[in-house]
Amino acid sequence: MPEIVGVVERLWRYPVKSMGGELLDSVEVEDRGLVGDRLYAVRDGAGKLGSGKNTRRFRRMDGLLRLGARLGARIDGPELFDPLGRPVPDPDTFLRAYLEQQDVALAREDGVSHFDELPVSVLTTATLDWMARAVPSAVVDERRFRPNVLLRTPPGTPPFAEDGWLGREARVRGGARLAFVRASARCAMAGAAQPGLPHAPEILKTIAQERGNELGALATVSRPGRLRVGDALSLA
Repeated sequence: MPEIVGVVERLWRYPVKSMGGELLDSVEVEDRGLVGDRLYAVRDGAGKLGSGKNTRRFRRMDGLLRLGARLGARIDGPELFDPLGRPVPDPDTFLRAYLEQQDVALAREDGVSHFDELPVSVLTTATLDWMARAVPSAVVDERRFRPNVLLRTPPGTPPFAEDGWLGREARVRGGARLAFVRASARCAMAGAAQPGLPHAPEILKTIAQERGNELGALATVSRPGRLRVGDALSLA
């Protein structure tokens, strides 16, 4: 018997890696993840992608999280917004001035994945509520954790319910199926400043102390389909 664990409260897509995202009422899910999610990134002259950290693939570019991006129905690239929410007419020219780096440009994903880990991230309201109680000095908001799916869990659901989903498959009425694989590792972006959210390093410190730097769950797509706000998510 399928176990309903919650209802999709909000859907987030992030058209440009490490920038603010857009809220959706529904979205198609393909093998790669939510259609259009992290489809673009800021790429430098060495081929590294703008991120909140430095790795083999990524280059830390401070300030990206203060920008917004929206894909909507566009097919020729995302629309960018400056820190005040104003549309940017020429993304590449703006990014070079904003980042003070002349070798950067907006680039569509090709051979190098724009995802840090797995393509779909899920966070429950039970876990988000725990975070707010654990760090009362900070402004806690789901945007700090960049989930694709914020799942409204029933009253009484304990925090970190996502931990019990690993190794299981979830499904919704639109046919999409997600296979939960592992917890989501957190970095400094969880406490970074973004529009409406001040710098709060105590958030990551608390996650590190209490959760070993992990919060929420990551999944792959086991069957394409559609996700909608209001969908019940059930575990097989």
